Amino acid sequence: MRVVIQRVTKAKVSIENKEKSSIGKGMMILMAVEDSDTEQDIEWLTDKIVKLRIFDDENGVMNKSVLDVDQQIMVVSQFTLFASTKKGNRPSYLRSSKPEFSKPMYEKFVLSLQGKLGKPVATGEFGTFMQIDLCNDGPTTIIIDSKLKE
Repeated sequence: MRVVIQRVTKAKVSIENKEKSSIGKGMMILMAVEDSDTEQDIEWLTDKIVKLRIFDDENGVMNKSVLDVDQQIMVVSQFTLFASTKKGNRPSYLRSSKPEFSKPMYEKFVLSLQGKLGKPVATGEFGTFMQIDLCNDGPTTIIIDSKLKE
């Protein structure tokens, strides 16, 4: 499982020019699933995300988590995070799981985050063409892969 986390001042997902969901300050998370992912990957990654200290403390140092600052999270599925560009100029997405596996994993990931965050998590719509509008704060962008824990 791979995520790209962006600290944002705001984020919005639209589908066919209609707003699906939005958040204020917090985290915009793009996530992708591969066939070897398990529920243990979900638990490890969601725990890491809610405890990740990327928000400023009173001294302007990134020392607080999304839990500490009581901010919001948005999660959007993005299979292209596993793109391979080794051969040619057209990316291959063979590492990305098919929807019958990745959709339930995405839904479990969102539910796990909600449980750990203690409030709803905004989402996109799985398998749908979306437009994302965000303001990256910092900019701060973190990439985490559950297979690179050690």
